[in-house]
Amino acid sequence: MEHEGKPLAADETDAQHHRNPAVASVHVRVVATWLVIFPLVALGMTGLSYLAPAWPPVLKALVLTILVVPTAVYLGVPRLLLAYNKFRARRLDRTAD
Repeated sequence: MEHEGKPLAADETDAQHHRNPAVASVHVRVVATWLVIFPLVALGMTGLSYLAPAWPPVLKALVLTILVVPTAVYLGVPRLLLAYNKFRARRLDRTAD
């Protein structure tokens, strides 16, 4: 297997050469997404149970996802990943000293 004409070591993959080190791994992004979405869904379900107890479950799910998904995608996850990157950079600076 080769990457840009250079042979790869046995334990390397082509994807490793294209990954931006500033981007959090997929595992970190999954955890961050869950940490943002779970509380939003829990609060949303609690609120909807008081505000609209007679609504069918599908309508509750529709309203909940209309509110939770944009909030998580545009506000929650980016801010959590930014905090993670700052923490990671600070930790790397400390280990480099």
